[in-house]
Amino acid sequence: MPDTATASLRVGQQVPDFELETYEPTKGDFGKFSLAEQKKNKRWTILFFYPADFTFV
Repeated sequence: MPDTATASLRVGQQVPDFELETYEPTKGDFGKFSLAEQKKNKRWTILFFYPADFTFV
């Protein structure tokens, strides 16, 4: 099985569960995003990546 940190995904494949820290503008504080929690709550999630974008924001 390939390493999940470097493995490529194709359309239709399941994304491995992950967690990351986010900023919650509605709360004015930091929070946590968990893909597993989104799946459990049957919420739609769009993952959007800029693989070659090194623009500082």
